[in-house]
Amino acid sequence: MSKIKTVCVYCGSGPGTNPHFIESAKAFGKILAENGIRLVYGGGSLGIMGAVASSVLDHGGMVTGIIPDFLKLRENALKRVQEMIVTPDMHERKRLMFEHSDAFVALPGGIGTLEELVEQLTWQQLGRHTKPVLLANIDGFWEPLFALLLHMRETQFIRQGLSVDILKADRVEDILPRLQAAAAIAPEGTEAMEPEIARRL
Repeated sequence: MSKIKTVCVYCGSGPGTNPHFIESAKAFGKILAENGIRLVYGGGSLGIMGAVASSVLDHGGMVTGIIPDFLKLRENALKRVQEMIVTPDMHERKRLMFEHSDAFVALPGGIGTLEELVEQLTWQQLGRHTKPVLLANIDGFWEPLFALLLHMRETQFIRQGLSVDILKADRVEDILPRLQAAAAIAPEGTEAMEPEIARRL
């Protein structure tokens, strides 16, 4: 049985310029719902964020939104979700998103998405968790980040013993199988993942 029961999705509160981003978010939401996996996300109804959550709900799935009080109006908190947690600040939001989730997926997004993603990679690098972290590389969106991380490794700012294991999926249908495979072979305390599943940087 998969260890993955909840997936946290980081993504943009805007739609981006590529229609495939929204389409992919909706497709992933449908996959989560059909597999009985609860979505944990930022609580908004706009952009890619709203698309993935609405798709989960439209297909009978469960959603937990976690949103800071000051963003409820700006990001138009999605009232349809089964559970909405309102936090006093961003720090509490991120802590609860971590605690409620078995794995993390980054769809296309902006600085907020990047910040949330990098925090999870940092905690993983420092041995604070072994939860899978995956980049949904829709139409190559995350390739510049992969290049930057490789540059950091080549310049030895990511040193031996401080490697980062990042799952990558170019297609939404590959996301869940890769998360499940990583969870199956990375029990608590395990630092490495099989190379065909994770990109080690």
